Amino acid sequence: MRNIVIACGGTGGHLTPGIALAQSLEEKGCPSWLFISQKAVDSRLSSKYPKLSFVSMPGAPLIKSPMGLARFGHGFLFSFLRSYRFYKKIGADGLVGFGGFSSFGPAMAARARGMPVFIHEANRAVGKAVRFLARRSTRLYLPEGMQLEGISPEIIRNVGYPLRQEFRRMPRERARKHLGIPQGDRLLVVLGGSQGAVSLNRWVKGNIEALALEGISTYCLTGMNNESSGVVQLAGPMGQTINSRFVPFTDEMNVVLSAADLVLSRAGAGAISEIVRCRVPSILVPYPYAADNHQHLNANYLERKGGGIVCLEEKLEKNLLEEVREVMFNEEFRAILRRNLFALDSGDVAGRLAGDVIDCLKDRPAGDPLQGGILRMVG
Repeated sequence: MRNIVIACGGTGGHLTPGIALAQSLEEKGCPSWLFISQKAVDSRLSSKYPKLSFVSMPGAPLIKSPMGLARFGHGFLFSFLRSYRFYKKIGADGLVGFGGFSSFGPAMAARARGMPVFIHEANRAVGKAVRFLARRSTRLYLPEGMQLEGISPEIIRNVGYPLRQEFRRMPRERARKHLGIPQGDRLLVVLGGSQGAVSLNRWVKGNIEALALEGISTYCLTGMNNESSGVVQLAGPMGQTINSRFVPFTDEMNVVLSAADLVLSRAGAGAISEIVRCRVPSILVPYPYAADNHQHLNANYLERKGGGIVCLEEKLEKNLLEEVREVMFNEEFRAILRRNLFALDSGDVAGRLAGDVIDCLKDRPAGDPLQGGILRMVG
C-alpha cells in the first residue's frame, strides 16, 4: 500500500484528471489525497466526491507584475511549507502533479523530501512550469507522440487525459430525455470551459435568431461568472418552437455532450478528451491568449486526425455560422467524424496511469510511518 498525493487544483481541467487518478488509485488499494486550490470552482467540484480526501492549498498564478509576483511568492512559500509537513504526517510515498500553479509548491516540497515526483501535461505544448518540474522527475506523462527536449525518453510515457469513472457516453435518446430536449431537435452545444467563454456566449446571442430559422436549438454553458440562466423561445422554419438554453454550469457534461449533434467549444485538453469520449462532432475555437498557444496545437491535432474542425477566433463573425450550418446538415460528414473519434479514444487512461505510478514505487522503501493510522480527512 502506497500513500500518494495528487496536486491538481486551479481549474476544472487540472482538477478532474486528478479526481480520475484518485478514483483508480483508491480502487487499487492506494490511499490518495488531492491538493486543490482555494478557488470556488475547486470547492464546488470537490464537494461532489465525499469519499475522496481533498486538502485546500494556498497559491496564486504567476503574473508578471509586482503585485502578481508577490502573490505568487507568498502562495508558493506557504504551499511548500504546508505540503512538506503534510507529507511527513501521512508518510507520503509520491506526488503526482497535473500542472498549474497549485502543483509548483507541492512538487518542490516533494523534491526536498526526496519523494518521487510524477508530472502530467495534458496539452500539446509544455509550459515553463512543467518543463522545470520535469527535470529529475520520475515520470513525465505527455500526450500521444510528444517528447520533450532534454528529458530522457525513458522517463516519458505517452498517455491521454484521465477521465472520471462516471464520465461515460450515453445513448443520444436517453441523454435528451434526461435533459428534456426533444428527440427531433438539431442541437448545438456551446461550451468554453469551467469559466465559460465570453466571445462564444456573445456569438450565440448574436446568431440565435439565425440558428432558430435553420431549426437549430442551442444549449449554451455560459460559465459560472458570466451569464444568468434562462430559455429563449423563437419560431423555427416551419413555425415550430426552437428553444435556446443558457446554463451557467453542469455536473453532467457527459449527458450534455451525448445529447448533442454538434459541439462548439474551446480547445482545452479536457474538453477535447470529453468530446472524443462522447463521439460528438465539434468545431473548436482555440482561445487565442492561452499559454504557449496550447489550444491551437490541441485543436489542430484533432483536426489532423479527422476528429473535428477548427475556426479561429478572428473568423467567428465571418465564418462560424456557415460552418455550423454545413456540419449540422451533413449527416455523412458527421458520421465520418464520429468514426474517427472512436479511433482516438484512449480508453482507461486513469487506470494505466495509476498502475504505472504504483509500479514505479514498488522498489522504493515506504514513506515515514503514520502517526495514529492513515489520515483520511484534512481541514
